[in-house]
Amino acid sequence: MTRDVVQARRTTPFKEVVRLLDQHRISGLPVVDADDKVLGVLSGSDLARYQARRGGPAPPPAVTAGDVMPSPAITVHPEQTVPDAARLMERRGVERLPVVDEADRLIGIATRRDLLRVFLRADDDIRRQVTEEIIVTALNQPADAVRVSVRDGVVTLDGRVEARSQVPELVHAVWRLDGVVGVVNGLGFRSDDVESPAPSHRAGSP
Repeated sequence: MTRDVVQARRTTPFKEVVRLLDQHRISGLPVVDADDKVLGVLSGSDLARYQARRGGPAPPPAVTAGDVMPSPAITVHPEQTVPDAARLMERRGVERLPVVDEADRLIGIATRRDLLRVFLRADDDIRRQVTEEIIVTALNQPADAVRVSVRDGVVTLDGRVEARSQVPELVHAVWRLDGVVGVVNGLGFRSDDVESPAPSHRAGSP
C-alpha cells in the first residue's frame, strides 16, 4: 500500500478535487472526516458522471466532494492478504482500496498497481520464505525435507512431509504468499493420517 495518501474532506470544493487529481497524477482519492475516518472514495469517473448529468434549468449550488462521492467506502485492513484485496477489488469493481486501522482511520491506500507490484518479487525471496516460514516454522519440518524451486513465481515442491494432511496445508500456505503465481505439487508423505470414508452398502446387499 501507499502510505502518503492524497485525500479530500467532505467539504472540499469540486474544482479543488479536480486540481488534486491532476496535480498528483492520480485517478481517485478517499474522502475523510475530521477524525480521518473514510467516508467514501471519489474518482475522476465520478466527477465526469456528475458533470454529464448536469442539465437542469437552474445551476446547482456549490458542489463539494461529499456531494459527488460514492458511499460507503469499500476498505481493507493492513493484515489482509494481497490475493484477498485483489478478489475484493474484482468483486466490487473498484480500482483502489483505502487501508484503515482498527478504528477505521485512513492509514494508506492500495491500488491495482500496488497489488500487481508484488509479482515482481524475486524468486529467491519467495523460495527463502517458503523454506523458513512455512516448512521449518509452521510445519516444524527440517529445511531439507522439501526441495523448493521457484521460477517466474511458480513454486515447485518435491520431497516428503511427515503426514498426508500436511500436503494440502503446505500447498495452500505457499499459494497465498505474495508473488506466487502457481504451485506445482510433487509432495509425498510418510504416514497417512487421513481416514478413508467407510464403504457404503446398498439396501439389500449382503
